Amino acid sequence: MTEATAGPRLTTVVLDVSGLHYATEKNVVETVLGRRSGVHRVEANPVAQTATVTYDPGVTSLSNLRRWVEECGYHCSGQSVPAHLCDPLVEPNGSKATIAAAAPRSQPTAHGGYDPVMRSPDAAMGHGGHAAMSMDSIIRDMRNRFVVAAIFSIPIVLWSSIGRNVLHFSVAAPFGLRDDQFQLLLSLPVIFYSGIIFFEGALRALRARTLDMMVLVSVAIGSGWIYSVLVSVTVGGDVFYEASSLLATFVLLGHWFEMRARGSANTAIRALLSLAPPMALVIRNGEPLEIPTAEVKVGDLLLVRPGGRIPVDARVEDGESEVDESVVTGESLPVSKGPSSELIGGSINKNGTLRARAIRVGAETALAQIVKLVQEAQNSKAPSQELADRAAFWLVLVALVGGSGTFLVWLLISRSVSVAILYAITVVVITCPDALGLATPTAIMVGTGLGARRGILFKHALALEAAARIQTVVMDKTGTLTKGEPEVTQVVVDGLPEAEVLALAAAVERESEHPLAPGGGEVFGCPWRTTSDGRGF
Repeated sequence: MTEATAGPRLTTVVLDVSGLHYATEKNVVETVLGRRSGVHRVEANPVAQTATVTYDPGVTSLSNLRRWVEECGYHCSGQSVPAHLCDPLVEPNGSKATIAAAAPRSQPTAHGGYDPVMRSPDAAMGHGGHAAMSMDSIIRDMRNRFVVAAIFSIPIVLWSSIGRNVLHFSVAAPFGLRDDQFQLLLSLPVIFYSGIIFFEGALRALRARTLDMMVLVSVAIGSGWIYSVLVSVTVGGDVFYEASSLLATFVLLGHWFEMRARGSANTAIRALLSLAPPMALVIRNGEPLEIPTAEVKVGDLLLVRPGGRIPVDARVEDGESEVDESVVTGESLPVSKGPSSELIGGSINKNGTLRARAIRVGAETALAQIVKLVQEAQNSKAPSQELADRAAFWLVLVALVGGSGTFLVWLLISRSVSVAILYAITVVVITCPDALGLATPTAIMVGTGLGARRGILFKHALALEAAARIQTVVMDKTGTLTKGEPEVTQVVVDGLPEAEVLALAAAVERESEHPLAPGGGEVFGCPWRTTSDGRGF
């Protein structure tokens, strides 16, 4: 992607970071990459599954950034760019990023995601290079983990003390096992399949020397389960398999719903990406040839037929037409194009055939730059987010200290390890600050996304926060502040009835291809119909 310079020698890229299950997991990426030589700033977004990284290309490279993300335990396919337009592995200097340390492409990852780099038209229209695709995979994976946990938690509860004392379930455990031993067997899929993501995430956080939501959940689930296993393999007694299993189930349910909400927050980016066609017509040896848009090179001669989208930024060499550029410029009226006119990738050719030479391709197109600008705005942090991130870290620490203190106090009061563990788990669980870490980035995602869909681009989250204090807006009218379509505001006649003037205009323009012609129903926004003599009124 053509990178915006953030300062002398500094380059900014938006990386795909798949597998951020929890809001506080972004701390791992920010901490690890922030310590690396040449990296000046990292802003990870668990909602968008991306990270904006500002670095010195003379010290490090995109391939190093990608490798470091992989070392954190997450998946990175390179830059978060539309794969049907450009290669996510291209370095800012135009060379190919080294992928030796990367996971095999197009293969499932340990987090239920997959490398989203695709080349087929259908896959390209799915915006394979963007994190939304990996998010879909994570949503399915989280749903499956929740279903497994829920299925096994039901019999665990039935054969637990809750089942005996509250539900009055009195069926003996099968295979001659004690109830607690049977619960141990049933809990294995919950812990080692459904809940394994908690322990993997906690390990990543501890390796990065930080604390996050995964650490809290792992401590809560793991402490109760390990204590119960020790009881089951020794003398037997009160166990907490149902507490660990139900906790894993409810946390997975909450985050399944949460990730579905995250996926919907990416709709604005997907809408922008869909503006560029996955395939392009280029003229080779005098004949039109359809190729993936990502394979178009600067200098290729493009054939753009009426009604087609222009695949890349280009310059007209032959033909005349009207082009709808409203998706990029906001101008409601199509723009006349002829030889030497520039075309914007993603705009729509209205009525003529054009032959144009590609001048900017891939991530250098105007559309790709707009997508990058929106992504950087979504990943940027408002002052409130900076405060929330710091608070979330300390809340995790407070929760762990509070849980440990609760365990010791209740152990002294009740002299019962089981009671102490129960209350300690409760304290740890209810103090999880994950919602705090998600609230602001989700609001920024939605705000910048809705703005992009309405033609308003935010360069930083700070602008969103400052907008709440705006009292006066002064605008320089440039033609973009319109309804998006032409409309007659006044009809001035001289000697003829107004209805007859409109009817004559409709009759003249009925067969016209001009953008302001009736188009089968209206004259400049006024309804009309045809009379028996071919005139309209």
